[in-house]
Amino acid sequence: MFFDSMSEFWHMGGYGFYVWLSFGATLICFVGAWAHTVYTRKKIIAGVRSFQERRARRKSAAKTERVL
Repeated sequence: MFFDSMSEFWHMGGYGFYVWLSFGATLICFVGAWAHTVYTRKKIIAGVRSFQERRARRKSAAKTERVL
């Protein structure tokens, strides 16, 4: 579809509001999904790191108990 001016492009034959609203809603959904993924990944990595540290402390404590 060709437009004679930028104004016609933005108005899109009277449907511009709905077209740009749908683009905006889609963009918001994509950004929200991306942000949720990043947040969840950070939480999972922090949980795994915490688990590994806890495991190392317990292993170290078990070695100390055997020595005593």
